[in-house]
Amino acid sequence: MIRKILIADDSNTERLHLTRILESAGFYVIAAQSGNEAKALAESQQPDLILLDIIMDDGDGYQACRAIKRNPATQTIPVIMVSSKSNPVDKQWAQKLGATDYIVKPYTETDVLQQIAKL
Repeated sequence: MIRKILIADDSNTERLHLTRILESAGFYVIAAQSGNEAKALAESQQPDLILLDIIMDDGDGYQACRAIKRNPATQTIPVIMVSSKSNPVDKQWAQKLGATDYIVKPYTETDVLQQIAKL
């Protein structure tokens, strides 16, 4: 069961928005500002799910997803990419790197919670 969710987004506004959605639904949230911070927190905190932005400084979401899925300590954690990149190629690339799903910004609270419920 999903209880602890790691959010990685370099936008403070996006992190706060996702945190509000998730905490109001009863989830415990950990936040990272970069892909590299997300990789470190994924290993140390062992979240049940990771929501990763793609475009971030200090390690983008694609790099972070690849590293998380290659690390034996974190490879079983589902990753959902959350990005404004809506091109089908971006979604295919995310899947190729191991992402479980993809949410396009702007999203609704329902979009986010429905994706989590599918896991």
